This record gives sequence, C-alpha cells and structure tokens, in this order.
Amino acid sequence: MEVYQFNFITIISWAAMFIVVSLFLWGNILRLLGKDPSDMSGLEISEETALEMANWIRAWIEEGIRWMFRVSAEREWFVFAGTVAGLGLLSYVGTLTDLLTLIYTGIVMGMTVPVLYMKYEDNIKRHEEWVKGQARRFYDMVDEKVVKNMKNRIVERKKEKKVE
Repeated sequence: MEVYQFNFITIISWAAMFIVVSLFLWGNILRLLGKDPSDMSGLEISEETALEMANWIRAWIEEGIRWMFRVSAEREWFVFAGTVAGLGLLSYVGTLTDLLTLIYTGIVMGMTVPVLYMKYEDNIKRHEEWVKGQARRFYDMVDEKVVKNMKNRIVERKKEKKVE
C-alpha cells in the first residue's frame, strides 16, 4: 500500500463500497428472478441485548472519563508522566509506521505481554519497587537541596524586610 500511495482508510472504504454494491445487486437480481429474499430475522438483536450493550458502552465511557480526571486533575505524577510518555511514544511510532503495522504489532504484543508478565511477575514487581524507591530518593534529594533551599531564602528575605 505504501508503494502505490494508498491509504488504509481509502482501501477500507473501497472494500465497504464493493460489499454494499454487491449486496444491492444480489438482492435486486433475486427479486427479478422471482426468488424469495433471504430471511434476515437472524440478524436482528433483541431489546435486552441492545440495552446491555448500551449500558456496557456507557460504563466504559464513564470509566474513561474517570481515568482522564485521575490522570489530569489529581496529583498522581507517575500516572500522568506515564500517560504523557506513552502517548508521546505512540505519536513517534505512528510517524514511523502505517496503521496496519501498528495494529499488527499491537495484536502481537497483546498476545505475548500477558504471558510474559505471568511468567516473570515476581521479577517485574521487584524491579517496580526498586524503581519507585529510586524515584522517591531522587525526589527527596531534589526537595532537600532545591525546594528547602528556596524556602530558606524566602524566609531570610522576609526577616530582612521586617528588620529594616
């Protein structure tokens, strides 16, 4: 597709147009030949199924909105930083590959990563705790050297102004 400068959406729309035109022609040819149209009652969904799907989609959207607020509004820096880094990485990878390659890679990763996680879960959790400890030490070091130093300077300036 890249060689011929075709876009994924273009090819999908052409395939959908072909399917719709073929079904239209098939239905009209059957009517012209006097045959009964196919029974489509098996394609209908019940009201219960439609309500279940609607509730599932609503719950999924609400969970997405909750996640969005948790990442953006609350003070969970690791979740925010992970989200921004993940989206940045996805943007960079998106510039290097096309959609089909990205989908294929996602499917392969989705099928292999859970198995690897289950196999090496203890090692992953141990490394996660180590990284969190290193991050806390770094944060404490920055807090001690930079933030407390700035607070001390502000307090000293206020004392100097009061003395004057």
